[in-house]
Amino acid sequence: MKKIVCIIQARMGSTRLPGKVIKKLSGKTVLSHVIDRVKQSKLIHDIVIATTENKKDSVIVEEAKKKHVKYLRGSEKDVLSRYYYAAKENNGDIVVRITSDCPLIDPLIIDKIIKKYKENEYNIITNGGNDLVERTYPRGLDVEVFSFDILKKAYLKAHKSYQREHVTPYMYENSKNIYYFKNDIDYSKYRWTLDTKEDLQLIKNIYNNFYKGTHNFYFKDILKYIEENPQLSYINEHVNQKSLEKEVSNEGAKKS
Repeated sequence: MKKIVCIIQARMGSTRLPGKVIKKLSGKTVLSHVIDRVKQSKLIHDIVIATTENKKDSVIVEEAKKKHVKYLRGSEKDVLSRYYYAAKENNGDIVVRITSDCPLIDPLIIDKIIKKYKENEYNIITNGGNDLVERTYPRGLDVEVFSFDILKKAYLKAHKSYQREHVTPYMYENSKNIYYFKNDIDYSKYRWTLDTKEDLQLIKNIYNNFYKGTHNFYFKDILKYIEENPQLSYINEHVNQKSLEKEVSNEGAKKS
């Protein structure tokens, strides 16, 4: 049986909302909630928090210990290497990539994507990715699944800074067998990730409505609540996601 390892990248440094992963939602940290929701997956065998060697990220290590999950400390900028060593040291055959700024991540969707991957052995499967045309889920429910072999290849061959800081660009740029996992209806207009104070305001509202000590609310429950209260989406609709394309362009400019 192939071992499935979920690696959650987390660090205190954030330009728009510093320390966002230890902001409190209903009395617990964002990272704690992310871990609790990922733990509900029926297919993931191991969870590893991949953080940095920076002193300020020791608080993330303490949170991992408190939640009884593994952790790995590595390079701040070379997140790809963090993923590689986290997967290697924990004997992962299949890697699930989650980011720590997604406290509404859905374990039901995670398992559907893993199941689809296992049935087909794609190079990489995602419900997010950088291609906005392919996205149908709200930002903040993003899952990527790929093999350790593909991760190792990227680790050895990716040399551009954006390819190492964002983990999967090399995989997308050098794979033909990519599958975009889509919802029947396009809800990509919604933003449920945490990167600004406006995002935090929206997510706090959702938690205040649903969270009573148990994670029993998922994509469809949140969607129904948002659609019944459309004013909530106005809170962070003006927030732009950081663009990978801009970083790729800057990378080209450095070499020209």
